[in-house]
Amino acid sequence: MKNAVRRTVFLLVVGLIGVYGYLVLRGPQGIPALREKWREIRTLEEDNTNLQRENQYRRDRIKKLEENPSAQELEIRKKLKLVRPGETSFILPDQPKADQTKPDQPKPEALPEPK
Repeated sequence: MKNAVRRTVFLLVVGLIGVYGYLVLRGPQGIPALREKWREIRTLEEDNTNLQRENQYRRDRIKKLEENPSAQELEIRKKLKLVRPGETSFILPDQPKADQTKPDQPKPEALPEPK
């Protein structure tokens, strides 16, 4: 009889541990949360890689501008929209987008060339 009680208690304890393990793994802090954390880690690692690549590009660009005065001058002139004496700058209007053209008007490519 003593063996039967021990066996029953042992099976009951193993069963309770199994049920507890199942509930912990399937609960909100279990495997679904772990998978979400892995997905989040992978996304953050990709973001970090992209940021590192962008930082390296910017470091290289800064180094190029520091070492090359003509590139530096070109960048400054482009940012400040400066022109040298004797240069002419042309400002063209933006092209209208294709979806903004009126349907009853033919597209400019379809017009015959003037003679």
